[in-house]
Amino acid sequence: MTDSVTFDAASPRYTLPLLFQGQAQKEFFINEALFRLDAILHIAIEGEAATPPASADDGQAWLVGAGATGEWAGHDEALACRQGGQWLFVLPKDGLRVYDIAAAQERFFQAGWKKTQSVQEPNGGAVVDIEARAAVTQLVTALQVLGMLPGA
Repeated sequence: MTDSVTFDAASPRYTLPLLFQGQAQKEFFINEALFRLDAILHIAIEGEAATPPASADDGQAWLVGAGATGEWAGHDEALACRQGGQWLFVLPKDGLRVYDIAAAQERFFQAGWKKTQSVQEPNGGAVVDIEARAAVTQLVTALQVLGMLPGA
C-alpha cells in the first residue's frame, strides 16, 4: 500500500492558510490569508509596547516589547496587527523591515529587532579631522545595523 499524499496547511514564511480541493468555507481561509498579507505588506508600526493599547483601529500595528502582558503575553518581538477587531500576531523573519512611526525610522529584523542610533555630526574646531572620521565610522556602523552594508 502506498503512503497517502500530505499537503502543507500553511505557507512556510508567514503561515498564510492554504486551500484544499473540496474544502468547506474557503472564504474563511482566503480572508485569513488576505488579513495576514494586509498586515505585513509595507508595514508601519505605531511603536513598541509590552501592553496592548486601550483602543486600536483595524490596520494599526505595534512591535510587541519584552515581557508582554494581557492579550500580547507570550508574543515578545512579534508584530501585533489589529485586523477584524482582533489581534493578529506575525512572527518576524530575518530580513523583515518595518517603519516605526513613533521613532520616525526603520527597524530591521535579523535574529532580533535592530535600529540605528543617532549619528553625531562634526561641529568644527581644531579636531575636525578626528570628528569627521568618527562621524563616518558612526554612519558605516548605522548602515551595517540596518543591513545596508555588510558587517566587518
